[in-house]
Amino acid sequence: MNADKMIHILQANRLMRSASEIAAFENALTELAQNPENRWLPELHLVLDDRCQQQEVMWDLIHFLESFDMKAQLLAFVKVLPELMARAPEWTKILHYRICNDESARVLYEEILLDQDLEVGKILESLKAYISDNDKAIA
Repeated sequence: MNADKMIHILQANRLMRSASEIAAFENALTELAQNPENRWLPELHLVLDDRCQQQEVMWDLIHFLESFDMKAQLLAFVKVLPELMARAPEWTKILHYRICNDESARVLYEEILLDQDLEVGKILESLKAYISDNDKAIA
C-alpha cells in the first residue's frame, strides 16, 4: 500500500459526487486503516470538506481519525486548524464538539492549545463565533 497514493485518492474523491467516487474513497480509507500511521493525520484532517455530497461516508473518516492515539490526533487537528476552519468549518465544528464532549480529550486539547501561538487562538475565537452564530440560526 502506498499511503500517499491512498491519501491522494481520498482528496480527489472527497466530494463524493458519484458512486465511483464514493467507492474510491471508501476503498482508500479501508487500505489506510489496515496500517495507520500518525504522520498521516494532518493530511487526513484536510480531506474533510463541507461540500461533500455523502456526509455519512465522511463520518467514516471522522471515526478513523478518532481511532488514532488521542494526543497525536489532537496535535494534528490543532496544527491544521487554520486551514481546516477555512475549508471545512462544519466538520471543524463537529470535531471541536466531539473533543469537548470527551473529558480526557478536552483536558489534553486545553493543554495543547495553551502551548500554541496567537494565530491558533485567533482561529479558535473565529470557531467559537461561527458556532455561536450557527446555533442562533438554528434556534
